[in-house]
Amino acid sequence: MSESKFVYVTYIRTTPEKLWRALTAGEFTRRYWAGTWQDCTWQKGAGWRLMIPDGRVGDAGEVLEIDPPRRLVLSWQNQFIPDLKAEGPSRATFELEHEGDMVKLTIVHEMDKLGSKFIEQVSGGWPLILASLKSLLETGESLEATRKWPEGM
Repeated sequence: MSESKFVYVTYIRTTPEKLWRALTAGEFTRRYWAGTWQDCTWQKGAGWRLMIPDGRVGDAGEVLEIDPPRRLVLSWQNQFIPDLKAEGPSRATFELEHEGDMVKLTIVHEMDKLGSKFIEQVSGGWPLILASLKSLLETGESLEATRKWPEGM
């Protein structure tokens, strides 16, 4: 799978365990990811849903691989924008590598569809979300722009 691919790498001054929790626990994601939370049992084969604050499902998929606090692979399909949903599932891989007093976080989001509009959308969204996550873990405050779900979406 890699017709359309987005790769993002950042370094966050934290521990792998704290970063893992921030990526998977609702009390954290709500603070840096526009009020959303993930509905999942975090076991291989489990269903996964990213919930929008108004109760709609934003994205959904399945846990394909899980090795806390090092690696998480999700199938990922948009559920609320018809054109993006029609493209089918993508794959998001999160890799956490402990390096001294920080963690290297690599996200690869890919789809077997050349010129994917979905991958184009996440390519614009991930950098802001991850900058806010980094800010939250390093300073205790997320970025203002990522605290609320956008009106009209």
